[in-house]
Amino acid sequence: MTPTTSDAPTQEATPTPAAQPAPPSEQASKPGRSPSVQPVLEKLFELYPHLFGAEFLPLKLGIFQELLALHPEQFQRDSLKLALGQHTRSTRYLQSVAASKPRHDLQGAAVEPVAPEHIYFALLELFRRRQGRSQADLRPKLRAQLIAAFEASGLSRQDYVARVQMKDEGANALLEQAFAELDQKLAKQEALRTAFNSSGKTPEEFADMYGMDPRDVMRALDQAPSQPVPDPG
Repeated sequence: MTPTTSDAPTQEATPTPAAQPAPPSEQASKPGRSPSVQPVLEKLFELYPHLFGAEFLPLKLGIFQELLALHPEQFQRDSLKLALGQHTRSTRYLQSVAASKPRHDLQGAAVEPVAPEHIYFALLELFRRRQGRSQADLRPKLRAQLIAAFEASGLSRQDYVARVQMKDEGANALLEQAFAELDQKLAKQEALRTAFNSSGKTPEEFADMYGMDPRDVMRALDQAPSQPVPDPG
């Protein structure tokens, strides 16, 4: 089940903004886009180019109601809801959410972080769209992104899972695989720290002894495990 926002009752996933946006008229002409949305998208682009222009920024919660209150003569509730729904489901918008960009108000000021579950769902939706167009297996990249998103969330593993877990068993399996990779990474870091501490060597000597890059050794020594490695028993 994907999250909804109070901006409009639509799913939200995160896009990474493209270098140049498609003009609103071009967005509205894409297959599956209602023609009635085109003038609304054009008006949003005209009024707030910093949010709906060259870069699609995550929108603050409640922005739907603010737009209606500020522009009652220009926006109708149903058409604005539809336009914002299509906008927040766009790949470019989802990319911004997935990139953990903060939510912005109508003045373009960052006002709040995007919730971890919205970042997670954006990453998952972008993966599904890209995998559908690619013959390559994009799951390794997704797992790395999920690990980074989890570590950046500051949540415990239990709390993170509680917020993002879905009825989609395939998605849940991908998250479990990502956590398994994280456990392996943490175990290797801990093993390296243990070996270094008992070696009596400098980081440079230790790296040379094992044919490693000294920078990799230093990174491993500087990083305390973000989560305890679970007991295999």
